[in-house]
Amino acid sequence: MKKGLSLRERAIAHLAQREHSRAELARKLAHHADDRDEIPPLLDELVRRKLLSDDRYAEARANALGRKFGATRIAWELRAKGVGNAAIAQATREVRATELSRAREAWAKRFGRAPRGAAERAKQIRFLQGRGFSFDAIRRVIGGTDEE
Repeated sequence: MKKGLSLRERAIAHLAQREHSRAELARKLAHHADDRDEIPPLLDELVRRKLLSDDRYAEARANALGRKFGATRIAWELRAKGVGNAAIAQATREVRATELSRAREAWAKRFGRAPRGAAERAKQIRFLQGRGFSFDAIRRVIGGTDEE
């Protein structure tokens, strides 16, 4: 980013690259602010003008992460970026509906066959848990249950 840009210009430049949560953008702007008190009014203006939206950020991030991760991991990532619980619940609603099929895809890509023993089973379970899939989805994938 160029030197000498105003906070507003920096904020708009960040938002032009991708969606940001309010907390994330505030953190990025804090490095360039002479007075940190000027950041909240700027963010309020961006929200009013619909340039900044935690709901939109949560939705975009959930869609991007949804290809590889489960709803638990996505919710954790959104919380870490300062997104509120209501926006997280809304963004992960669709992800939760497809959790079993996405867990199967991740499992098949990594392992592709049923575990042959307790150690291999534990390894597969840990892999899916690390991706943030629910225990119910993991049980169905590892156990080979086809019910949704």
